[in-house]
Amino acid sequence: MALFLSILPIALLIYLMVKKNALPSYIALPLIAGLVYILHLTYFNGSFVALNANFIKAIISVATPITVIFGAVLFNRMMEMTGAMNVLRRWLGNISPNPVAQLMIIGWAFAFMIEGASGFGTPAAIAAPLLVGLGFKPLQVAILALIMNSVPVSFGAVGTPTWFGFGTLIGNGAISDDQLSDIGKITAIIHLFAAFVIPIMALKVIVSWRQIRENIVFILISILACTLPYVAIAWFNYEFPSLVGGAIGLFISVGVASKGIGLSKTDNSEIQHEKVKTPELLKALFPTASLIVILALTRIKQLPLKSLLNDTTEWFTIKLGYLGDFQVTKGLIFSLKNIFATSESESYKLLYVPALIPFVVTVLISIPLFSLKWKQTKSLFSASFVQIQKPFLALVGALIMVNVMLMGGENSMVQIIGRGLADATGSYWTMFASYLGAVGAFFSGSNTVSNLTFGAVQYSVANTTGLSIPLILALQSVGGAMGNMVCINNIIAVCSVLGIDRAEGKILKVTAVPMFVYGIIAAVVALLVIPLIFS
Repeated sequence: MALFLSILPIALLIYLMVKKNALPSYIALPLIAGLVYILHLTYFNGSFVALNANFIKAIISVATPITVIFGAVLFNRMMEMTGAMNVLRRWLGNISPNPVAQLMIIGWAFAFMIEGASGFGTPAAIAAPLLVGLGFKPLQVAILALIMNSVPVSFGAVGTPTWFGFGTLIGNGAISDDQLSDIGKITAIIHLFAAFVIPIMALKVIVSWRQIRENIVFILISILACTLPYVAIAWFNYEFPSLVGGAIGLFISVGVASKGIGLSKTDNSEIQHEKVKTPELLKALFPTASLIVILALTRIKQLPLKSLLNDTTEWFTIKLGYLGDFQVTKGLIFSLKNIFATSESESYKLLYVPALIPFVVTVLISIPLFSLKWKQTKSLFSASFVQIQKPFLALVGALIMVNVMLMGGENSMVQIIGRGLADATGSYWTMFASYLGAVGAFFSGSNTVSNLTFGAVQYSVANTTGLSIPLILALQSVGGAMGNMVCINNIIAVCSVLGIDRAEGKILKVTAVPMFVYGIIAAVVALLVIPLIFS
């Protein structure tokens, strides 16, 4: 019965998300969180005080992902409002008339970089309109953008799915910082192998096999230009792989395409785009370049800013009675400790979480640069606030659900599920681990939420069966990334941006195939390649 009741919320959540009249994640997740709360309070004999402490803890912890989402939305709205995105659109369209080159530069390399900077579904929404503006069909573009936006996702939004998605496991001591680093390395290697197949499957949606064969040299150059730096950086850091890998890949892809290297001649040259003057291009590139520079300055360990932004030296503490102790550090880390007189605590790093710095700061710098008026600026911020309301509800639900399911130590709902899965699959779990991550991304719309929701389950299975914990958690992260292809929220978002009606079912049927192929690749690499590297 304990196993049944532990699995019930997850099974019900999946059902609510996939049934004919499916509930959106911002409704389904809070509902399931309520169910988990009731189950833990009744059948699992959970402490009422401890449950409420975890409820408050979840409300505070949601500040991290939701402010990152807000910053990303604000930045991308600013790029559109100022016309900077339109300039980039024209510039990218002029690089090469070859459709394969355009698809790889924008749908692959450019989206790769944007995912690294912002994540949360924005790359497909940005890259897709660019491609439609170049003459490609909207439905095909939507499918390509969704499939392409998978490899970089595990390190999207400056590594949020990795460092925040598994943050709960770090916080309770389940995994160490060294293990988190290993998770990042293994994740990158698995994605590297998948990248030789997945972008080609995406291209096939729009171009023929003949065009792919004729341009295969350029395709491989563009793939490796992103993924080799991506893996190299992941060996030392789990925040920058997608951002820097995408930036390097975009630079190389543009340079190679402009010289026609590895590209067949095309008759697509009749499509003309207005030339972009150098000063105009530099101005349009300034926000994105600033974003990358600021992120680098605040994330590189050898520079002083990272330690300053993470300074835990107490500045002042305010006693809030039974609610807990509110503490502010010199690094502006806001914490609520001893919640409801329990050992529970949670914090928010105002300056280090990639929201205020670099997104909001970059936008504020760009406002005078592009001469935005007060009315435009007000509209920019208000529209961004409105857009994050539903993700906020979904994340609150997910975090409450995860926090409560983790309560109880060895008798927690997560541990019960883990032992059940371990008994059912044993050492064969390696072959299925990525698909659980994909399920999480499918119903939640986020690799981060998938890792939050199922990371502890994956850890429990690995711990019970004796499988490598970093390997299984890496497969979870890879699964959350590949699940972005079939995520209903992402599909609806892309369709809305492109003005496509009633095509969600068609898109899902097409994107499900590369998603399953991705899982097969992940399992093969995990079983055959990773043991050779991490022996």
